[in-house]
Amino acid sequence: MSATISHRISGISPALTEAGLHPVLARVYAHRNIESLVQLETGLSRLLPFAELKGIEEAAHLLATAIKDQQRLLIVGDFDCDGATSSALVVRALRLLGAKQVDYLVPNRFEYGYGLTPEIVAVAAEKQPDLIVTVDNGISSIEGVAAANERNIRVLITDHHLPGRELPAAAAMVNPNQPGDTFLSKNLAGVGVIFYVMLALRARLREERWFEQQALPEPNLAILLDLVALGTVADVVPLDHNNRILVAQGLARIRQGQCCCGISALLQMAKRRQQDLVAADMGFALGPRLNAAGRLEDMSLGIECLLTDDPDKAMVLARRLDDLNIERRQIENEMKDEAVAILEAMALEESTDLPVGLCLFEPHWHQGVIGILASRIKERLHRPVIIFAQSDAKTIKGSARSIPGLHIRDVLDAVAAHHPGLLTRFGGHAMAAGLTLEADQFERFSRAFDEEVRSLLGPDDLRREILSDGLLGGDELDLSLAETLRRAGPWGQGFPEPVFDGVFTVVNRRIVGDRHLKLTLQPTGSDQNIDAIAFNTVDDAWPVNVERVELAYRLDVNEYNGRRTAQLLVEHIRPL
Repeated sequence: MSATISHRISGISPALTEAGLHPVLARVYAHRNIESLVQLETGLSRLLPFAELKGIEEAAHLLATAIKDQQRLLIVGDFDCDGATSSALVVRALRLLGAKQVDYLVPNRFEYGYGLTPEIVAVAAEKQPDLIVTVDNGISSIEGVAAANERNIRVLITDHHLPGRELPAAAAMVNPNQPGDTFLSKNLAGVGVIFYVMLALRARLREERWFEQQALPEPNLAILLDLVALGTVADVVPLDHNNRILVAQGLARIRQGQCCCGISALLQMAKRRQQDLVAADMGFALGPRLNAAGRLEDMSLGIECLLTDDPDKAMVLARRLDDLNIERRQIENEMKDEAVAILEAMALEESTDLPVGLCLFEPHWHQGVIGILASRIKERLHRPVIIFAQSDAKTIKGSARSIPGLHIRDVLDAVAAHHPGLLTRFGGHAMAAGLTLEADQFERFSRAFDEEVRSLLGPDDLRREILSDGLLGGDELDLSLAETLRRAGPWGQGFPEPVFDGVFTVVNRRIVGDRHLKLTLQPTGSDQNIDAIAFNTVDDAWPVNVERVELAYRLDVNEYNGRRTAQLLVEHIRPL
């Protein structure tokens, strides 16, 4: 997919200049609308107060009563990394706060699907809970909450997904995106929402002198920020200031060795140095290993890894998660090859009449991997993509990924409004969503989806634009600046890691690991060489005599055999 490189433009605030920041870093911050050092502060005192979340006092009251009366609490989570970290966090927190009867349940995605469905309520009822607490789901569980109410099981919903036109009749509900909520950060992940609920619960128990009465030490809930950071980064929510505080605090604790055994074990399996961890490591190394459990097997495996305080047990579970992730990658590569073959058969990239909203379906594709495949195809073609797999004999499930400028859940809402009954269910975010429909309706839905997307996107929207923070001189491509940028985050969605561009002479190139292009480059106007790597890129189509390339890249640190050097991570490459 071709791309254009555009330079970010923004004036640097005097406050940043006077702070003595590296000029490149000051420029990068200015491009991200940072005007004062206050916006970069990541102390916990800067967190938004929990009292601003609608429904949080009711939630704290429900939970405090349940703890004091020793009611049975059942956590119902989602089957991704956000759901796993949310589940582990609330179980750990409730036990620290004095709850005696806490259990969790995660729907098997292949049997029950997403959320608190009536079927899951029936399974939950076997555990005889007094209160069900949803984490990272529930805002769309109208029927599930009704089923729980019929069984006299109260439901507390904690979620961050966008609500539909109707809200469930829960006993209490905390979601920064629900109508009437004035909480300034609408970007909390599910794990962030439940962390806030636990803060409110602790405050309620403190007011009621629960800790004194029980001779129970009041817990420092900041010890759970490792889980908050991991779930927040892995769920790819925008890192606004509030989320950056949560992630920065969690990262700092992990680097200092103050994290749960499961995270330490996963870091070992991923061969990441704990003291050098950055947000990207959680997104690309830890998150996928936890997600693999929910995609291929049972997310309980991931939750148990995060719950155990036994290092040996954590390592056993982390090894199993690593094995599942290897298997997931193999399945993903096979599915991607098949999808590319389908696209080539459609002559998609050369066609002038291709779908703007693209839907692909193969009955044998793995339900747990269609979301990743949708992301890969979206990145390849820069257009909204939905990948479908067979759910049962009559229904198919889809996973959607969008591009900037198109709110994918709103698109599905519009399709549902224009074609009543076409979608069985759907839900999600601006950039990702899930849906279910009858298998024989695939072609009809594909046309309806493409029609809706075409009404919202023009040709310019389908051209990938890479926003660069500008050029770096050859003398700036060094380890010192690389390490400065690496630690200057946390970087992530909505607060992207710095990307630079430039023209380089190719000194050497080779393929490593079958799929990755390794380069030795020389910056224009410099006689110094620097290594670069373009992951999942091959150069078979290049002319043999390519000597110069234009790159968009990130300046990073590479460590090999104990030696740390600067390295370029290639985002885009174009032979000149």
